[in-house]
Amino acid sequence: MTISSGGGSGVDQINSNEHTLILIINADRDLQSYISKALTRRSYQVVSASTGREALYVLHRSKPDLVLLDSLPDTDGLKICQEIRQFSDVPILFLTAVATERSIIRALDCGANNYLIKPISTRLLLAHVRAILKRVPHATLAKKMVTYADGDLVIDVAARQVYVSGKQVCLTATEFRLLAYLLQNKGRTVTTEGILEEVWGREYCGSTEYVHTYIGYLRRKLEKNPKQPRYLLTEHGVGYKFASPCETLQQCSLNTYVI
Repeated sequence: MTISSGGGSGVDQINSNEHTLILIINADRDLQSYISKALTRRSYQVVSASTGREALYVLHRSKPDLVLLDSLPDTDGLKICQEIRQFSDVPILFLTAVATERSIIRALDCGANNYLIKPISTRLLLAHVRAILKRVPHATLAKKMVTYADGDLVIDVAARQVYVSGKQVCLTATEFRLLAYLLQNKGRTVTTEGILEEVWGREYCGSTEYVHTYIGYLRRKLEKNPKQPRYLLTEHGVGYKFASPCETLQQCSLNTYVI
């Protein structure tokens, strides 16, 4: 265990913590559980993730008020911090055993709000959590969240930005309108005629080739394999739908905990 219990619990404003959600990103399940219990004893709500991919999914789904970021098996903390900063201003608190000056500077430059070095007492960790939450107005927390994120694809409709594997993808105005409309109806098949009317207008009624052509454009920009799409799926004879790979393939193991 790399976090010590410390002495005394102090006086916490427990009631004010009940609606504060904290995401713990840590590959060490024992440490993850230890921190979760320390936070829930102060009435914080907690969700957890053990990989970078899972972390982005949980972040999008749960919209936490604070992220505690530690080591991960599939990516380093700096990379996941950079990816979060592409679409969210949620406070990020690094919690790691790496104590070099260079690592601290890089983390802060990537967008971390603070950097704590293990071992650290629970009492001190909680003090830093309170301090960060006080500095960031609660009303602004988790409000600039991405519309969709799963680790590979990030779509921020409000900012009109799309990222694939961390790299921004440029879409034309029509491509973005089409993508946003499908995302608005995520998981539901939209008829080709319905897409045509919504994205192009009624005057294009009957010109369904526009839809097919632009779906192809989007697949080439967003899909790893446009011939075997994971997001933009065809319902033959009906239309198209936007679907999360986690939903369509049932290959997403979340292991999310609420304590």
